[in-house]
Amino acid sequence: MPFFYRHPQLETLGQQILDATWSKFPNLTEQQIALTWLVYDPPVIVNTGAAIAYEEFWQYPVRGFSYRGTERYYPAHLAQLFYLVAIEEWLSKEMLTTSPELERAIRDMAIHSSHDATSLVIDVLSGTTSGPELSPGPFETWKQQRNIVNRYFQSLGWEELAEINLNQKTWSYGPYGRERYYMGEMMDNRNMLTANAIARLLHSIIGGVAVSSDRAQTMMQLLQRQPDLPPTQTGTENGIQGFLGAGIPPQSHLWSKGAWNAQIRHDAAYIEVPDLQPYLLVVLTEGIDEQDKAAILPFISQEVLAAMTQIFQ
Repeated sequence: MPFFYRHPQLETLGQQILDATWSKFPNLTEQQIALTWLVYDPPVIVNTGAAIAYEEFWQYPVRGFSYRGTERYYPAHLAQLFYLVAIEEWLSKEMLTTSPELERAIRDMAIHSSHDATSLVIDVLSGTTSGPELSPGPFETWKQQRNIVNRYFQSLGWEELAEINLNQKTWSYGPYGRERYYMGEMMDNRNMLTANAIARLLHSIIGGVAVSSDRAQTMMQLLQRQPDLPPTQTGTENGIQGFLGAGIPPQSHLWSKGAWNAQIRHDAAYIEVPDLQPYLLVVLTEGIDEQDKAAILPFISQEVLAAMTQIFQ
C-alpha cells in the first residue's frame, strides 16, 4: 500500500511550486528535478516519541504531492541515510558489535557526510573491504556479500524500494580496483534512489518506526540541524546554506540529509515551522548550471513554505 495519497490541493500547489521554479531558473529542465512533498495533518503521527506502533503507523497514509517521484537518480550522500538505518538494524539484531570507531564513523557519516566514515560502515555491514581486483570466484563471493544492504531493504516489502540500488560506497573522486569493476563498465551498478523511496525512509525515521523506537530516536538526533547556524567556509557542511534549511525561518525545527557533488544537489528534510503543519520535503536535482546550484533548493523551500500557509485540512 502506498504510504501517501495524492491530494487535489497539494497537486495544485505542487505544480505552482514547480512552475515558479522553472520560471526562476529557466535553464532547469523538467527532467532535472524530482520532488516529493508530504503534509502531516492533525493528529500528527510523526515526531511523537514513537507513540504509535509499527503496524498502526502504516495504517495512516498521509497526503502528498510527487513529481517524478519514481524516477531513479544518483543519490551521492543520500545513500548514507539508508546505510544509517541498515547499521542500526544490524546493531539492534546483534549481528555485529559496536565499538568507539564504528560509533564515530556512524556519526561522521550522518552529520558530516564523510566518505571515509561511510566506507567503514559499509565494510562492517557487508563484511567486505575495498582493494585490488579479485579473481572471478572470490569476486562473486565479494559481490554477494556487498549486496546485503539491497537484500535488507527489499525484505521490507515497500513498493517504493523496488527499483533502488544501494551496494556501493560513496566517493570523492571515484572507485578503484574491485570497487571500480563492481560499479560496471558504464557505471550501470552505481547507487540509485528515487524521491519517493527517500521520503518513505525518512517518514519511517521521523515516525519512530525505523528499526525500533529507540533506534529511530537515535537517528533523529543525528539528523537534527540548526536552521540558524552560520555558514561554514564551504557553505555545504552545515547542511543549511544551499539546501532546504536555508528557506525556512531560523526558529524552525529541521531534520535533514543533503547531498552534493559536481553533478547533483539533493536534500531530504522533515520541517516544523511555528504555526504551520509539519511537512516532509525531498528534492533531487541533477545536471544544473553551476550558478544555479546553490540557489535552487533554498528557492523551492521558500515556495513550499509559502504554500504551507495556504494548506487547509
